[in-house]
Amino acid sequence: MSMRRAEADLIVKANGWLSVQPPEIQNHVLGRSLMLRFDAGAVVYRMGDDPGGIYGLVSGSLTINCAPPDRTPQLLHIGYPGGWTGEGCFISRQPRRLDLRAHAESWLLHLPLDQMDQLADADPRFTISFAQILMGTVDTLVRIVSDLQHQAPARRIAAVIERGACPVTGTLPLTQAEIGKMSCTSRRQVNAVLKQFSTRGWISTTYGGLRIVQPRALRAYIEED
Repeated sequence: MSMRRAEADLIVKANGWLSVQPPEIQNHVLGRSLMLRFDAGAVVYRMGDDPGGIYGLVSGSLTINCAPPDRTPQLLHIGYPGGWTGEGCFISRQPRRLDLRAHAESWLLHLPLDQMDQLADADPRFTISFAQILMGTVDTLVRIVSDLQHQAPARRIAAVIERGACPVTGTLPLTQAEIGKMSCTSRRQVNAVLKQFSTRGWISTTYGGLRIVQPRALRAYIEED
């Protein structure tokens, strides 16, 4: 898989955080960003690593793994093109709080921390802009907490499928074990629920994952709880 830089810039300008920023901020961020490739399973950064800059996903998918400092990071969320993360270090100047890994072969744009500082020193608008990434992260964490508050395991699984699926394609490239980790359920429970959802026509299984076929039906089922 290859990726042209011009194509990468267009993708992140059309999706996610950078798509809602003023053109001047878009151009400065892209002008100082580096384009990097990661194989499936490769570590982008680990929890506890020295402070660094932000990463924007261009293609592929990323797993976000997190835990308290004294525990092993667990799968929390999955990221798709247009998503940016790593902003915590810019705000706190503290080590990384997450593990970020390439779930599939992925291309990312990386804006180093020193470049973020230079942009923010020159124009305070950049600090506000970078903080908006954090607010998006908070929104995701609120959604995760809400998903896990469903008492019925089947609805937790449904909520994880909906939240974790790619917003463009509706696909979720996770194994049953990974879905179980994200929904606090067993692999056996996940297997039974996916069969039920497939029989109802809400999802279809794909190689290495699944695809949401009827998003409204799945959403209605989640909201019944």
